[in-house]
Amino acid sequence: MNPAWCIVTGRLVLRPVWGGDLADLVALKADPLVFAVMLGGVRSALQTAEDLAADIACWGRNGFGMWAVRGAADDGFRGIAGLMERPDGRGISLRFALRPQARGAGLASEAAAAALRFGHGRAGLRRIVAVAREDNLASRTLLGAIGMRPCETFLRHGTTMVVHESCWPPPR
Repeated sequence: MNPAWCIVTGRLVLRPVWGGDLADLVALKADPLVFAVMLGGVRSALQTAEDLAADIACWGRNGFGMWAVRGAADDGFRGIAGLMERPDGRGISLRFALRPQARGAGLASEAAAAALRFGHGRAGLRRIVAVAREDNLASRTLLGAIGMRPCETFLRHGTTMVVHESCWPPPR
C-alpha cells in the first residue's frame, strides 16, 4: 500500500481497503441498517469479497478508491469512505457508510470531508459527485456541510435521487 494514500484526521485513520478488512466489510455490507439504501444494496459475503477485489484494483489503476475508516485511538473499524466511478456514467462519486454504533458523533462528516479533499487535492479530480435519496436528509445535510451542492435529480426504482457535486477549482 502506498503510504501517500493514507489519511489521518483528528479522530480517524483512513487506509485503502485490503484483504485484512474483509471480515469487517462483510459485516458492514450485510447490515440492512447500513447498506439497504446504498447503490447495490445489502451484499453477500461473496459479493463483498468481489467488491474488495475491485476496490483494491481501483487503487492500483487510479490512485484513489475506498478507505477503511478506523478510530485513530483504538484502530477499531468504523466504516468506509471513498471515491469510485459510478456505473451510471455520472462520474467519480464520494461514498461513505458507517456502522450504526459510529453514527451521531460527526465521524461520517470527518471521513467524507477527508475523502473529498484527497480527491481534489491529491488525486487531482476536478469534479466529484455524491448521490443521496431525496428523503435522506442526514446524508444530504452532510454533503452540504462539506461543500457539495445539489446539481440534478433522477429517479431510481421510483425514488428521487439527488446528485450533489464538488468542483475544484470552484466555478466562478
